[in-house]
Amino acid sequence: MLTVIPIHLGNIHKKFGTFVASENVSLDIRAGELLALLGPSGSGKTTLLRVIAGLETQDSGSVFFGEEDMTNIGPKNRQVGFVFQHYALFKHMNVLQNVAFGLQVRKKKLGQSNTQIRERVLELLDLVQLGGLEKRLPSQLSGGQRQRVALARALAVEPKVLLLDEPFGALDAKVRRELRRWLRLFHQQMAITTVFVTHDQDEAMEIADRIVIMNHGRIEQIGTPEEIYKHPASDFVSEFIGNVGPVPAPVYLDAIPKIKEYEVEA
Repeated sequence: MLTVIPIHLGNIHKKFGTFVASENVSLDIRAGELLALLGPSGSGKTTLLRVIAGLETQDSGSVFFGEEDMTNIGPKNRQVGFVFQHYALFKHMNVLQNVAFGLQVRKKKLGQSNTQIRERVLELLDLVQLGGLEKRLPSQLSGGQRQRVALARALAVEPKVLLLDEPFGALDAKVRRELRRWLRLFHQQMAITTVFVTHDQDEAMEIADRIVIMNHGRIEQIGTPEEIYKHPASDFVSEFIGNVGPVPAPVYLDAIPKIKEYEVEA
């Protein structure tokens, strides 16, 4: 059972040598929302995501998941699901083994049998529309399918927070458009607190409930796609968002659509 929690970042400061990646950033992420960290390369968005995950240690500041202070808690104990741009799947393991990996590592702690783990994995594969592909190796899947395996693996351990780092960056434009619509609908069903990093303005506008626009380690503006599009808070935001088309109408969940057949590689 997924627990829906808010996240609070208080005055996060992080330097790499003389480069300031995050300059006293404070941010409240609402429980169950899909929040985009948007900005050009070097703006600090990925650093902030890694601080939330515990993969990067801030120089100062605090991280809270709900009422729980996670500031000095390591990544293994934060219950975070992390999906990377390049999948990070184990090439020698099939789909089922990849998704089950985290559960197998924690099997004794969770008190689950191999049968229970298999059932959990098959449920998740159905959820991400990969039912029947559990015996395939990553090399036998399309890019979009591999990314959904990575998502299923992140969800397998029932994370408190789901973090996505440029999740569609390695995919071609056609599959990227299809998957980001699918992710929006999938999130409506799961309602897990989700933060994703992107440099793609159209992607953020289409997927996110709210967008955090970052520049030089600072937040330039926070708002809904419509608020940011219609009322940019600075010249930087206006120029950065300027080439984006009209904000797409929201998509509501009737049923998760099937990914089109062009994506499937037999």
